[in-house]
Amino acid sequence: MKAASADLDALSRKLRLALEGAHQKSVTIDELAPLSGGACQDNYRVRATIDGAERRYALRSDAARSLRGSISRRDEYAVIDGARRAGVRTPATSCLTESLVAEGRWAYLLDWVDGEAIGRRVTKAPQLAKARERLPTELAEELAKIHTITPDNAPSLRSLSMVTGPDDDPCEGALRFLRAMIAHLPEPHPALEFVCAWLAEHRPTRAATTLTHGDFRVGNFMVGPEGLRAVLDWEFAHWGDPIEDVAWMCVRDWRFGELSLAAGGLATREAFVRDYERVTSTSVDRDRVRWWEIMGNARWAAGSVEQGERYLSGAESDIELIAIARRAAEMEWEALRLIRTAP
Repeated sequence: MKAASADLDALSRKLRLALEGAHQKSVTIDELAPLSGGACQDNYRVRATIDGAERRYALRSDAARSLRGSISRRDEYAVIDGARRAGVRTPATSCLTESLVAEGRWAYLLDWVDGEAIGRRVTKAPQLAKARERLPTELAEELAKIHTITPDNAPSLRSLSMVTGPDDDPCEGALRFLRAMIAHLPEPHPALEFVCAWLAEHRPTRAATTLTHGDFRVGNFMVGPEGLRAVLDWEFAHWGDPIEDVAWMCVRDWRFGELSLAAGGLATREAFVRDYERVTSTSVDRDRVRWWEIMGNARWAAGSVEQGERYLSGAESDIELIAIARRAAEMEWEALRLIRTAP
């Protein structure tokens, strides 16, 4: 059952006990409210008083039915810890607990960060105009930090259950995952079958494996008038090709109407790639970016359908999931357009 219909009083009591156990101090829960908006997990806004001091959190819990490829909140907790140790601007976590929100599901608290995360506001709000000038470089800098995390220097993350493992060829792993997504769709999608075949025929050579955020795009960043405040939503993190994150930022659906600015409605694709090259002191193969962008559009087309199925199955009640499903055809079209215009 979705968060909005949960017994919030009972959850509030359990949360208070969990916080008292973690802090060994008196706790009152002043606010506990579900957060919606098409999220893949169950999220709540929390305001608590701990030993007389106000604290604000986001409570993240495993949903009844998640998107394919989503890691558990227990694994996400470990990934965030690793990212923070690498200097990534992402909120601190605490109070990892099993069966807090629902039996057998993991949950944790994330320090609350004020700001704007809604994509269409990030790309259009007048008060964020200065932020938009800074965001492409700031985001490239955060990607550079994420991509310093490797299976060798983060052995605690090697065993996490992710889409692709530390020893997989990232491109082959992504193809395997896309094929599985297509196979589980409720109806045939010939366009996705064609795209998948093209990707298999044109896959790049194997690259060095790093941690990838997996959903690095506008809508998963907290932004203020001064620029980036936090990178959020690590639930699709996995071992992969770092260029996957660069290209995912350019997937059509994350431009929020600013179609001429392929990198999240903030910058051109070329400008963002150059920012990434500068901060990482690397050279990026543009054909590899295109391959991963085509893969990203195909994967999100299948994922959009799956979002709708989460609602139609009765497991989730957020009606926005149906609206997301309608965008699958747009992503299929974009993947085909990128193939048609490929060198």
